[in-house]
Amino acid sequence: MEPTNFFQIKVGTLIPNTPLPFDLYVLVNQKYIHYLPQGEFLTNEKISKLSVSEQFFVPLDQRQFFKNFVHAALNQENLEVKTKARILRDTTLSLVEEIYEKKDIRSALDESKDLIGSFVTLMDQTPESIDSLLELSSHDFYTFNHSLDVSVYSIGIGKMVGYSEKDLVELGRGAIFHDIGKKWVDPEIICKKGTLDDAEWAQMQRHPEYGLKILSDYDNVSDAIKACCFEHHESFLGNGYPQGLDAASIHPMARIVAIADTFDALTTQRSYNQPMTPKDAILFMTSKIKDKYDPDILKAMSEVLLKIE
Repeated sequence: MEPTNFFQIKVGTLIPNTPLPFDLYVLVNQKYIHYLPQGEFLTNEKISKLSVSEQFFVPLDQRQFFKNFVHAALNQENLEVKTKARILRDTTLSLVEEIYEKKDIRSALDESKDLIGSFVTLMDQTPESIDSLLELSSHDFYTFNHSLDVSVYSIGIGKMVGYSEKDLVELGRGAIFHDIGKKWVDPEIICKKGTLDDAEWAQMQRHPEYGLKILSDYDNVSDAIKACCFEHHESFLGNGYPQGLDAASIHPMARIVAIADTFDALTTQRSYNQPMTPKDAILFMTSKIKDKYDPDILKAMSEVLLKIE
């Protein structure tokens, strides 16, 4: 089979001693090797020996079988919240990787609706699950992890300010796609250790514009998702980018993503600085840079994150 006939999944999505309704492959020397046939399972011992970063591959024509497997797992009453959080996070992380690695993201846009809906449901049914979701973070600013963490924070803040379930899904999806424009930024700039020079910073500042262009090619993207992408670096001071919008003109969901984005950037390991503790990041945001953000949303963010602490 060709590489385009597979999609990747992470080891964290697999449940020990549970028959899998799909085939598992591994990639060895650029060849896909059949690892486990449909209907068989991995033991707890075998899974425990696998690296958390281990990648498996499933035939593309069995994608619905995988989706059904994840859905069934999330609805098992006897499955621990931490296990559900791990399955959901790793499934979504694989989707985020697909978003940034594939040119055509239509299927990822469609699938994001169900996955973010599952996040909203899990966090609604078991509020403590947000702790588990964030505990599983690598606290690395790598774009994949960052996009997912910003989505989790954004949903938590959205719940605090009273968003409906439907709006929470759109907010979470907007956060997942907020940095998609970085697909068009030179990887050397994304991964650079140290301060960007003027030319590099100018290109980096174009990622909201790039993201809007990417998303505008698809008809299954709402205006809210586009706004989260295009406006998450706007500022209430009117000096943000790329448009320099005034406070009233910034989309409400983009205001939330902006705060979640900054908090995650401050608290995760990056190539050129040490992360702040969550409490220090909250203090910094609510004192030193508070005028950049919607004050009501900033207050809600503080309450959400202090509860997690």
